[in-house]
Amino acid sequence: MNAVYIIGIFLAFFISTLLFTKKDKSLPDKILAVWMCIIAIHLLNFYLYTLNYWIKFPHLVGLTSPFPFFHGPMLYLYVLYSLKKEKQLRKVDFLHFLPIVLSYLYMFKFIFFYTAEQKRLVDAGELDVFSTFINLSLIGMAISIIVYPILSFKLLSKYKKMITSNFSYDERINLSWIKNIILSLCSLFLVTLIVLTLQFIVGFEFSFKADNIFYGLAVFLIVIFGFYGVRQQNIFISTPGTDPITESKSGYEKSGLKTNEANNYHKQLLDIMVAEKPYLDSKLTLGKLASMLTISSNHLSQIINQCEKVNFYDFVNRYRIEEFKSQAGKNPHFNILALALESGFNSKSSFNNIFKKQTGQTPTQYLSTH
Repeated sequence: MNAVYIIGIFLAFFISTLLFTKKDKSLPDKILAVWMCIIAIHLLNFYLYTLNYWIKFPHLVGLTSPFPFFHGPMLYLYVLYSLKKEKQLRKVDFLHFLPIVLSYLYMFKFIFFYTAEQKRLVDAGELDVFSTFINLSLIGMAISIIVYPILSFKLLSKYKKMITSNFSYDERINLSWIKNIILSLCSLFLVTLIVLTLQFIVGFEFSFKADNIFYGLAVFLIVIFGFYGVRQQNIFISTPGTDPITESKSGYEKSGLKTNEANNYHKQLLDIMVAEKPYLDSKLTLGKLASMLTISSNHLSQIINQCEKVNFYDFVNRYRIEEFKSQAGKNPHFNILALALESGFNSKSSFNNIFKKQTGQTPTQYLSTH
């Protein structure tokens, strides 16, 4: 197990270095780099504990005890700023780390004024002065590891809604890598919560060091973060002017668009879709289509939602699917990818997913029956 910890510590520091030295690094890169440093230090201190260094050097005891409070906020901020364009944290963001500050303030006397012998006795459980603090910390950590993943998933949900309302494509702006990071951390959180509950509440005695479970999983998490974090760019680098967190397209009550105006624009929209085929532009956005109608993006979104009963993404791709069917009839010698590209799609995987969603068949199944 020691080899696993050494690899994890090295990887965490290495990934942090890569992120800090990354060219054109974004705010999420910096957040993840700091997070990797925190994980590395936490893992290093635990590794020293497994080697009995806390007995030789009691002043190491408790130095990283509040570190679990870091992970929920770091996850949330990483997700938040992966979906936003800001280049620096807001002052309010630092409030997420208040439990850590309060924990260290409470431990100030222990860290700086307890003798080595007193710290050794505390670590051995022979001096019980922190039982209430430990229990409160466990409750706080449990809340943290439940609340922050939920908040992160809510951000993703809001982002996904913005994507389908403003873009006709999702390549390079999809959510899978962030979702994988959240799910990986949730798995670690869940295992940690179960183990701590069994240990400190149920009183279950493991036949091995239970800490090895979640610290071992932490090494796996480092690999996941390294794989996704180092290679990712900020999602909105190529989509300026769009902020999924602060913009909302869901409320039309005060839009000022009258019913007869909406119907007229809707007719114009359908005429343009047939006559000019804007959907053949694989990078078509709500703003581009709105400019063709000389109306605001918000009004166009309202028209599509209320008159077509779908979002912008599904509306445009519905025309692309029909174009594909038409092209397939005219050019049966073309392969599926060529037909998809000719119809406005820009990747085979995206086309396959959309086609199956809208028709209930794969493209191959459809072509075999037509």
